[in-house]
Amino acid sequence: MSVPAVLPATAANPSAPEAGPWRRAWRRLLRRRSAMLGLVVVLGFIALALLAPWVAPQDPIATDWGAIRKPPSAAHWFGTDDIGRDVLSRVVWGTRASLLAGVVSVSISLLLGVPIGLAAGFLGGWVDGLISRITDAFLACPFLILAIALAAFLGPNLTNAMIAIGVSATPIFVRLTRAQVLNVKVEDYIEAARAVGNPPLRVALRHVLPNITAPVIVQATLAIAAAVIAEASLSFLGLGQQPPAPSWGSMLNTAKNFVDNAPWMAIWPGLSIFVLVLSFNLLGDGLRDALDPRQQ
Repeated sequence: MSVPAVLPATAANPSAPEAGPWRRAWRRLLRRRSAMLGLVVVLGFIALALLAPWVAPQDPIATDWGAIRKPPSAAHWFGTDDIGRDVLSRVVWGTRASLLAGVVSVSISLLLGVPIGLAAGFLGGWVDGLISRITDAFLACPFLILAIALAAFLGPNLTNAMIAIGVSATPIFVRLTRAQVLNVKVEDYIEAARAVGNPPLRVALRHVLPNITAPVIVQATLAIAAAVIAEASLSFLGLGQQPPAPSWGSMLNTAKNFVDNAPWMAIWPGLSIFVLVLSFNLLGDGLRDALDPRQQ
C-alpha cells in the first residue's frame, strides 16, 4: 500500500502554514548580493570592535620616537603616525568609537523621534500642528551644522558628540513616523480595533506601532551610516573623541599635515570610513527592498 506524498505549503495544500512576513523578508534579503555583502562587512566591523584588545597588535596610544612616520612594514602593517603610534592598532580601536557613535546616536533618535512622531500622527489636531512646526524648524538647519553647534555647546567629548548627533537626527524620525502613522491609522483593521472598544493608547501601541516598524528599521540603518560620518567630522574638528584616544576623524585631522610624505596616515582611516558607510548603505538599500510588502 502506497503512502501518500506530503504536499508542500503551496496552493495545492492551502492548509499548510505559510511563512511569516519577517521570514519572507529575510528570504528576499538573502537574494540581494549587495545587501548581504554589506551585512557581512558590517558584522566584520562589529567583530573587530568587540575583539579590539586581542586583534590590535600594539597599544594604540603607545609612542615610539624611533619609528616616527614609518611606512607600512612587517613590524607596522599600516605604518606609524607622527609620534610613532601604530596606525593599524589605532584604526582597529577607532572602529569602536565609530560604531558606538552610530548605534548610540541612532538609538537616541529612535527613542525621541518615534514616540513624538507617533503622537503627532495618531492624535492629530493642534498636537500634530505644534510638533510638525517644531520639526520643520529643526529640518531647516542642515544636519551636520546642527550637530556641530550642539556638540560645541555641550563640550568636546565622544558622549556629547553622540548626544548632539542623536538630537540632530531626531526630526527625520519624527517626520517619517508621523507619515507612516497617518497612512496606517485609516486602515480597516485600525477602525476595527477602535470599534471593539480598545483605548487609543492600546490601538497606537498594539496595532499602529508594529505596522510602521519596517520603514523605521530601514531609516535607522541608513542613519547609522550618516552618524558614522558625523562622528568622524566632529572628531576631525576636535569636538568628538579626544586625543590620545583613537578615532578615525581625529586620525584624519592629524594626517592632513603629512599627506605628502606619509599618505598612509590618511589612507587607512579614510578607507575604513568609506567601507563602513558604504556597507551600511548597501544593507539599508537591501532592507528597503526586502521589507517592501509589494516585493515578491
